[in-house]
Amino acid sequence: MVEAVKVRNLSVWYGSQKALDSVSLTVPEGSVYAVLGPSGCGKSTLLRAINKLVLLREGARVEGRVEVFGVDVYGDSRADEALARVGMVFQTPNPFPHLSIYDNVAIGPRLRGAAKGRELDELVRYALEKAGLWEEVKGRLRKPASELSGGQQQRLCIARALALKPKLLLMDEPTANLDPLNAAKIEELVRELSREVTVIIVTHDAEQARRLATRGAILFMGRVVAEGPLSRVLSMPYGKLLQALVAAHSPSHTP
Repeated sequence: MVEAVKVRNLSVWYGSQKALDSVSLTVPEGSVYAVLGPSGCGKSTLLRAINKLVLLREGARVEGRVEVFGVDVYGDSRADEALARVGMVFQTPNPFPHLSIYDNVAIGPRLRGAAKGRELDELVRYALEKAGLWEEVKGRLRKPASELSGGQQQRLCIARALALKPKLLLMDEPTANLDPLNAAKIEELVRELSREVTVIIVTHDAEQARRLATRGAILFMGRVVAEGPLSRVLSMPYGKLLQALVAAHSPSHTP
């Protein structure tokens, strides 16, 4: 198994608060990997630890090892090169509202000097087509991104990430704020992207995880409580599993 991401004994603190506790997991290259768990269990922190965004938070501290395509992102001089191949999509669509649809997609390649002129035009079209948005916006590329619907804005953010040709895409509950129709479009997009890009998706929805992923992990109180093939991770109904975990950690619980 070729590994896109390998996490070993990862712990993250925000000040004195421990958000992740000795997390270990392996994400095969070319797969969709689902990270499940209740709110506040560390799912988003895990994604941000993989691409080092966690360090943007004041007082954050990281211990352990995170490898992206074989590079230790916290201890290797090649870390920036490896992380340049990682894209990120957040739960709430966050296009730059003052920029046009075109410029939202083009901003990454421009900043990196990766393309200009016709080559940039082709890259913007490529990313919008991959995100399933080109046919809807091709006649208004110079219009503000703020004019798009919520579902379109989320796909625009995916296109913005894809314009940098990532090999790994981190998606933090990308359908959480969308209606069922737009959520279904994002799920179909994830399936399409997985043919070329490794995807790690954080979700609250066990059925969504089953539809999209082959492997995954369940986090609870900052720790991995199950990890591996999704059929095994979700062998127990997800709701019952969470109830059992909550009960086991209740102050009134006696072993």
